[in-house]
Amino acid sequence: MEYWKAFFVGGIICVIVQIFMEKTKLMPGRIMVLLVIAGAVLGALGIYERLESFGGCGATVPLSGFGYNLWKGIKEAVDQDGFLGLFRGGLKAAAVGTSAALIFSYLASLIFQPKMKE
Repeated sequence: MEYWKAFFVGGIICVIVQIFMEKTKLMPGRIMVLLVIAGAVLGALGIYERLESFGGCGATVPLSGFGYNLWKGIKEAVDQDGFLGLFRGGLKAAAVGTSAALIFSYLASLIFQPKMKE
């Protein structure tokens, strides 16, 4: 049953992203940023934690799960270190994902020529 829940939650997230891609003129990079922001905001509201407990990897693997992971790290670091946790927490919690995103996005920018949608 876990697989069906993960498939359902991940599929709903994919459907929402596909609707954004088809119905708006937003570039994919901007949609990805919206997913990260949405995960962080839903985490701050306490909604994403319930979604993660229901959908498992269907909620943690998409970029919204990355945003939620950043939020969790910041929240824990602020509880421990106060204001300085704002700067340390997210990067520590998602260091591998952040490093991979920076490295691969840099490589992609060297290989491809990004263009704006018209």
